[in-house]
Amino acid sequence: MINGQLMQLVINASNDGIVIAEKEGDEDNILIYVNPAFERLTGYSRDEILYQDCRFLQSGDRDQPALEHIRRTLKQGGVCREVLRNYRKDGTAFWNELSLSTVKSEADGNTYFVGVQKDVTAQVKAQKRIAQLEKELADAKAEIARLEATNGENKTAN
Repeated sequence: MINGQLMQLVINASNDGIVIAEKEGDEDNILIYVNPAFERLTGYSRDEILYQDCRFLQSGDRDQPALEHIRRTLKQGGVCREVLRNYRKDGTAFWNELSLSTVKSEADGNTYFVGVQKDVTAQVKAQKRIAQLEKELADAKAEIARLEATNGENKTAN
């Protein structure tokens, strides 16, 4: 079995942000732990955000499709993985891949949520660029086909 000190070293060494939130009532999920990678990812210090509801990361941007699945998981328990837009302390947006798991404590009867977060902004931007290039390629192929058809019509007319 891994001892507590080793577990803390491992979590602190992680490159992914790790948070633990405690469910309070129907709506609130209060952060009770964040690792150093979460602090680096978001720009917030642990002291600034502990005992805050974790929704502050969305700022006013709460109408995202991924958030509905996250809300259901928080309400019903279970696990989910979603990519959503979050905001750093300085206000810059980043794309966050969040893996969320429910943990029910037998010791105190409370429900907790463990979130593992990874900045996937570069991947999301690359996917959008690829989609844009694919559209441009399809448009160019359609234009070539149109020009070839027009050229063929001109040859038959002569």
